[in-house]
Amino acid sequence: MEVHQKAENNFLINLFKGVGISLIFTLVILLIFSAILTFTNINENVINPVIIIVTGISILIGSSIGNNRIKKNGLLNGALVGIIYMLIIYIISSLLNWKFNLNLQSLIMIIVGMVFGMLGGIIGVNRS
Repeated sequence: MEVHQKAENNFLINLFKGVGISLIFTLVILLIFSAILTFTNINENVINPVIIIVTGISILIGSSIGNNRIKKNGLLNGALVGIIYMLIIYIISSLLNWKFNLNLQSLIMIIVGMVFGMLGGIIGVNRS
């Protein structure tokens, strides 16, 4: 019983470690991107694609690191990292913007989060 609970605690720790790393990475990269937008003449049409790419890479990195010590179920654990990350982002978005709703871009972001989370989970589990 004690071993099962320890494994479950490690799973949750690694899961939220992956989500935390993803959120921190996203914050840092988007702050850098916002500074670049402020001080250069880059077209603002690149904002949405950059946000999607940064989100995907952040989840991939966080999921990979979070699943590094878990040696099984990388696909499922990675998808959980992506889903929890996206839930946190959408909860924050809905609290900051009362007119927030799900649209095509939101669905694309959710799919990107899950897919890149799964890929990161696979990478993390198979990394030695």
